[in-house]
Amino acid sequence: MKILLTGATGYIGKRLLPVLIAQGHEVICGVRDKQRFSPPESLQHNIKVITLDLLDKETLGNIPLEIDAAYYLVHSMSSSRDYKNLEQQSAINFREAINKTQARQVIYLSGIVNDEELSAHLNSRQTVELELNKGNYALSTLRAGIIIGSGSASFEIIRDLVEKLPVMVTPKWLNTKCQPIGITDVISFLSKTLNEPATYNQNFDIGGPDILTYKQMLLQFAEIRGLKRYIFTVPVMTPRLSSYWLYFVTSTSYRLAVALVNSMKVEVVCRDQRINTLLNINPIPYKEALKRAFKKIETNEIISSWKDALSSGTLSMNVSDFIQVPTHGCFIDKRKKTFSNREECIERIWQIGGETGWYYGNTLWKLRGFIDRLYGGVGLRRGRTNPDTLHPGDALDFWRVLYASKAEGRLLLFAEMKLPGDAWLEFKIKDQNLIQTATFRPVGLSGRLYWYSVLPFHGFIFKNMLKQLTV
Repeated sequence: MKILLTGATGYIGKRLLPVLIAQGHEVICGVRDKQRFSPPESLQHNIKVITLDLLDKETLGNIPLEIDAAYYLVHSMSSSRDYKNLEQQSAINFREAINKTQARQVIYLSGIVNDEELSAHLNSRQTVELELNKGNYALSTLRAGIIIGSGSASFEIIRDLVEKLPVMVTPKWLNTKCQPIGITDVISFLSKTLNEPATYNQNFDIGGPDILTYKQMLLQFAEIRGLKRYIFTVPVMTPRLSSYWLYFVTSTSYRLAVALVNSMKVEVVCRDQRINTLLNINPIPYKEALKRAFKKIETNEIISSWKDALSSGTLSMNVSDFIQVPTHGCFIDKRKKTFSNREECIERIWQIGGETGWYYGNTLWKLRGFIDRLYGGVGLRRGRTNPDTLHPGDALDFWRVLYASKAEGRLLLFAEMKLPGDAWLEFKIKDQNLIQTATFRPVGLSGRLYWYSVLPFHGFIFKNMLKQLTV
């Protein structure tokens, strides 16, 4: 079958793609920005990549007419305050485009929406489902709650809370019930729903066998990690206060924290699980999902992470929009140093950030990240998905990878921290030298004052970082 996969650069899409290829399908990957889509070479002969922005009707003409089915795996929960209207318009545009094709089925991954009073996020998910259901194809909707897997937002938030806080004073919504599901089971449901007539024009709730409160999930996580944790819930935390609490303790962005807090006040428990029998799937328990996630982390086999989605930052951008580093009207700090071994130099560059740190002045880097968090930025807590591999679009602390080529010896980063301007950091191998360039394009007087205020720190931080990269 020929399948259209939207959201191919997202957390779910990256994991579903190899499964569809293994089943023998030809996959059309619809991505907003080709620059940040780097599928493994083993998959490339069975995929076609098209530019697809569901809010840009011109790009919808890139969808082949002869597709058999399509996956709708996109949403913009944290990328805009107006995400509800954006999601609805995206669904309408998608529906109209698919109506022109030969597609017989659309598969949509939504959220469990069984409560009468829904959060704005879950209400938006339901609106999208209603719009997609108006198409002249069969819609199969899978509704999931908390998804547990290496790199998932839910897993990383729980991990941050449990591993950082021995004692937690938490909001009362930690007593809300939910039904978590492992990422492997989500992918199984998505792949087995394809071309299954029994799922046409229906919606199903998917979840694991355990119904737990968020508090129980945290305590069971602590048990798996061999940690003793104490959790106390109080009724005085407002949603705004709860959002700030989640934002400062975990690696989530503030907008995502707000959406999550509002959603966590709503029970997300499956109505029934008839789809388990229909597709012959027996979901694994919560603790088993946790154990599998940590196995992937320990062996550096994290296929995708929510942090690499653009919505994990503070900007809405296409990587290609910033890949040409400007010079006019910019402040530039350019340094060059000779290295003795090209391969070793590149490996050190490719391991920068995350747990490795920035080779010099890590305390100052952490302080800059803390200040960024105070102003609503992403800070350093996103880290990096893998310790020694980088791809365009990846998050790297408070940077975004724009370009990464070991063959060329070039790594280009764009700052997602809160700044009065735009900033780039580039590492480039030329002959026997490593050229390190920091570029800042200021906005107004505040931008110029900012550059001169940090210039003294650049003098020794960038100098010694370059020295460590070329040892």
